[in-house]
Amino acid sequence: MGKIKIGYAYLVADLFHIGHLKHLQRCKRHCDYLIVGCLSDEATMEKKPEPIMKYKERFEILESIKCVDKVVIQRDYSPLFNVMVLNPNVLFESDSHPEQPANEWIEDNGGEVFISPYYNGQSSTKIKSKIKEL
Repeated sequence: MGKIKIGYAYLVADLFHIGHLKHLQRCKRHCDYLIVGCLSDEATMEKKPEPIMKYKERFEILESIKCVDKVVIQRDYSPLFNVMVLNPNVLFESDSHPEQPANEWIEDNGGEVFISPYYNGQSSTKIKSKIKEL
């Protein structure tokens, strides 16, 4: 039996939508065990506005997704700390921000970085904008 492929993906998961689900399903197809980092409010606000949904709600939604094996808190926008602690074989990045400090760490430690295309069909930002227009 070969080495188990452990993957790490991360997201805010604010206003969870089909793009989030498709991303996580795609990630799971490339690993045996998928760990998902749910960004804390503070981590999110390093680069984005404060999430609408509470962290605990976003975390619980991610835990309920069938393709997700484990959910952990991500306290920084960068996944580097979690990647160093969890030591996955695969780091999943979005092509909306493919350059992260964790990429080099993963590759230096024998892992691979999988750049996933951003799902343009839907985004939390688009949903929020549409609601504001109503």
